[in-house]
Amino acid sequence: MNDLLQRTQAIRLAIFDVDGVLTDGKLYFLVDGSEFKTFNTLDGQGIKMLINSGVRTAIISGRKTPVVERRAQNLGIQHLYQGREDKLDVLDELLAELGLTYEQVAYLGDDLPDLPVIRRVGLGMAVASANQFVREHAHGVTQARGGEGAAREFCELIMRGQGTLDAAQSVYL
Repeated sequence: MNDLLQRTQAIRLAIFDVDGVLTDGKLYFLVDGSEFKTFNTLDGQGIKMLINSGVRTAIISGRKTPVVERRAQNLGIQHLYQGREDKLDVLDELLAELGLTYEQVAYLGDDLPDLPVIRRVGLGMAVASANQFVREHAHGVTQARGGEGAAREFCELIMRGQGTLDAAQSVYL
């Protein structure tokens, strides 16, 4: 069993960054100052399947926007932290609340603020479009770019390693 699949065995919580991970990393502002983001439906389906397989989910984002709150609600993401620059602090709060260890966490990020968490958790991954330094220090890198199916790939990796992917997919046969 390869290293990434072995790391998935203990995962009980999957955490996602937003900009550059669940989106393509571009920021869109309208003339009235409001912001919008585009999300990939493949990623959304992967997150829903992961939740249904029994893995808890969270978002930790340095930015704060109502669009992310709505997306998290639509997908059933249980824990949402926005406007938090120190993601490691948030991780520690979340672990204390849920009674989990670092080894039980998977994280998907793309840039330097994600790196402390990527390096600390049991499965720390970067998207293909991530900063080079971050990719070099992650346990693995997705083939897909952020906002283009990377989160789906991450979710399916976890489910494959835990033996729940076939069951999640067979529901649609």
